[in-house]
Amino acid sequence: MEMEAKYGAHNYHPLPVVLAKGEGAFVWDCEGKKYYDFLSAYSAVNQGHCHPKIVKAMCDQAHELTLSSRAFYNNCLGEWEKYVTEYFGYDKVLPMNTGAEADETGLKLARRWGVVKKGIPNEKVKIVCCEGNFHGRTITIITMSNDPESYANYGPMTPGFLRIPYNDPDALEKCLAEHGKEVAGFLVEPIQGEAGVYVPDEGYLKKCYDICKKYNVLFMADEVQCGIARTGKMLACDHEGVRPDILILGKALGGGVMPVSAVLADDDIMLNIKPGEHGSTFGGNPIAAKVSIAALQVIKDEHLMENAERLGKIFREEMSAFKSPMIEKVRGKGLLNAIIIKPHNGKEAWDVCLKMRDLGVLAKPTHQHIIRFAPPLVITEEQLRAAMELIKEAIKSFE
Repeated sequence: MEMEAKYGAHNYHPLPVVLAKGEGAFVWDCEGKKYYDFLSAYSAVNQGHCHPKIVKAMCDQAHELTLSSRAFYNNCLGEWEKYVTEYFGYDKVLPMNTGAEADETGLKLARRWGVVKKGIPNEKVKIVCCEGNFHGRTITIITMSNDPESYANYGPMTPGFLRIPYNDPDALEKCLAEHGKEVAGFLVEPIQGEAGVYVPDEGYLKKCYDICKKYNVLFMADEVQCGIARTGKMLACDHEGVRPDILILGKALGGGVMPVSAVLADDDIMLNIKPGEHGSTFGGNPIAAKVSIAALQVIKDEHLMENAERLGKIFREEMSAFKSPMIEKVRGKGLLNAIIIKPHNGKEAWDVCLKMRDLGVLAKPTHQHIIRFAPPLVITEEQLRAAMELIKEAIKSFE
């Protein structure tokens, strides 16, 4: 911790624990203390820490070929592209590395489609986004944010964005009625993770999708955090039977082993980008391809989607039934949940997280008063219940 403070940029405020090992739903610190991991690296570790099948795929490929760049073909990428497009049901996939890169790619795809296919003048093309969003940290992406911690004092922002309230289909209708001819896409998180696991009203996504179709606007879903079985469905959009025009994935796509992200779309959208017009040196590298196939196969083979659905209900029922002056609300879907903490006796969410750490459960506050609980999807009911008792004990200690 001292070395990070001295030599590293101060752009994070980690919980004071130093991790040295991970396996399944558990991590260990340098002194060998064991913890339940209830953050899962922001849902990047859905398959559990150091899953042997995913690690083996990485190690096996690392001995063969690590990187070819996209200047040449490699013998892994095509296999991955076939697997992923069939897995999610799209014509084409464009591989990147991080979630922010995937969001940037989605924005470029939508803008290009807007100009080439919809006929929007290049200098007038717009994207609609939502208040409370978190899509990453690039200059363009922070333009969409209404959180000053994300955008303040970084200079002029990227033009071409319209922001509307989240969970308000009428606001989308009104926006597109006024600006629809110049709007290429609507970018939305099916559940806003960084905003504190804000779950919109049932039917919100379907209403927004239908409104987009009405105005010939692409429905773009950022499923970087809530996708890949986290919410009890393969995609959070699946809860409402919505198939995004542009699907943005990351985090668990690499099984917590390495950064892998992707954008999926059909030919009418994807093929508007020609050779040389977008890319990534590491995007689609051989190790990433093999790791991602293994990561997605584990999701299906181990029924992690069903496990998330079943255990998520248990978590919300148990924690909602637990009465405490510090618990204002419990919300979530699948194993993406949050507890809104009401300050009590001068203690806040950060204090609860420190106490949980002492008791052997790791989680992190978001927006000062919300604690997100997202364990690896491999967690068992017995492990979940044991961890919940520790969470309750931590909260009780401040009453």
